[in-house]
Amino acid sequence: MGKGDKKSKKGKQWRGSYGISRNRNSIKTRIKRAASKKVTAPKAEEKAAKPKKTSRKKAE
Repeated sequence: MGKGDKKSKKGKQWRGSYGISRNRNSIKTRIKRAASKKVTAPKAEEKAAKPKKTSRKKAE
């Protein structure tokens, strides 16, 4: 399972070919998804604090 192996991902990269283990479509979508992601810090102002749920006492 190395450079000479036609079926492994490493072998596909070494040969410059594509196939099941190194699919062009999945590579392209992964690159697009990474480029479109926005890196932002979460805003504390927008998120309102939710009240904590408490258990009800049993009626006797």
